[in-house]
Amino acid sequence: MSLLRSAVGAALQIRQDDSSSDAAPESGYSVTIDCDTGNDYDGRMGLRISSIFVILVGSLLGAVLPVVLARGTKMQVNGKAFFIAKYFGSGVIIGTAFMHLLSPAFDALKSPCLPDGPINSYDWAAGICLMTVFFMFTIELLASRFDFFGHDHDHSGAEVDPSLDILKKGSQAPSSPIRDVESGSAIKEGRTTTTDDDGTGLPTDLSYPPGGEDHLGHQRVHQDDNSHTAFAAQMTGLFILEFGVIFHSIFIGLTLAVAGEEFTVLYIVLVFHQTFEGLGLGSRLATAHWPASKWWMPYVLGAGYAISTPVSIAIGLGVRTTLQPGSPKTLIINGVFDSISAGILIYTGLVELLAHEFMFNSYMRNAGLKVQLFALGCVALGCGLMAVLAEWA
Repeated sequence: MSLLRSAVGAALQIRQDDSSSDAAPESGYSVTIDCDTGNDYDGRMGLRISSIFVILVGSLLGAVLPVVLARGTKMQVNGKAFFIAKYFGSGVIIGTAFMHLLSPAFDALKSPCLPDGPINSYDWAAGICLMTVFFMFTIELLASRFDFFGHDHDHSGAEVDPSLDILKKGSQAPSSPIRDVESGSAIKEGRTTTTDDDGTGLPTDLSYPPGGEDHLGHQRVHQDDNSHTAFAAQMTGLFILEFGVIFHSIFIGLTLAVAGEEFTVLYIVLVFHQTFEGLGLGSRLATAHWPASKWWMPYVLGAGYAISTPVSIAIGLGVRTTLQPGSPKTLIINGVFDSISAGILIYTGLVELLAHEFMFNSYMRNAGLKVQLFALGCVALGCGLMAVLAEWA
């Protein structure tokens, strides 16, 4: 028996040795992961300082110029140009959300340089983005119920949207009656018809879009005490959009400040990136309903976006010797905030911009197919351009 056991053991050892020799050629290489926590700063201080002012000018042109053109009384704005800018900007916001925020968030929070632990054992980028989207909807829902911003009934010059000229010219049918979401009544020619109460307390309005043309009250006439809800919802959406793009702008400014050999390419790309992203924000600020007493607000919001990246570049240059973009702590911070910003811009881009403008805008719904496809093409162009720029930044 001992002899048999020895023979079997020898045979198994020979097979194990053969397997090891066969596998050796396949495992003859190794992957080295560079987890350098420092930065690649290589001088060129003058060029880096110039980026502060060049990006500032580009961001101001994108975010503030549309407001000036739409609300200025001395300049005549071309409706077609503003139409293109408005829908192109919507595409930029959506492209930024997916390609410049969500994708880097996955890379940062799944980096092999992170220590083993809860942070890399779950897809936190997707989870945080999902939670943010749900949180954004909750915030908008609450804002539509409570007056967080106050309301000014003086609307002289409140709405200026030159792009509506294109939609009105392409209109194929008169706008449908405005429907009051809260009371479920349609108002037309002074007659009020109840549509959503069958005595059970449940809504029976099966119209599309839900609630009629007045989805979320964006087009409701200000005839009752609840008209402030539309203004509150609008303010909430704009501040959410501002929050998302500013956080993104801060982090890319810090990255540019300490970039190495790729600085020149990154510099050029970020000039276009910030200009186009500013255009997406500025076109929304320009066409929003602003009470006369808050005429200054779109300018402040646009300027706030414009200075975010230049200020962060200046801060990054000031701490260039200690800034560690590749450290685990920085990777986690960048990944978390990119995920939050991605959720904000995904919700804003798909719900507030894309769905609202195409599905719940009575002007767009009554416009011809040619106008609708043209607007969709502008959105696709903006989205596609940001997807291309994601190759470098």
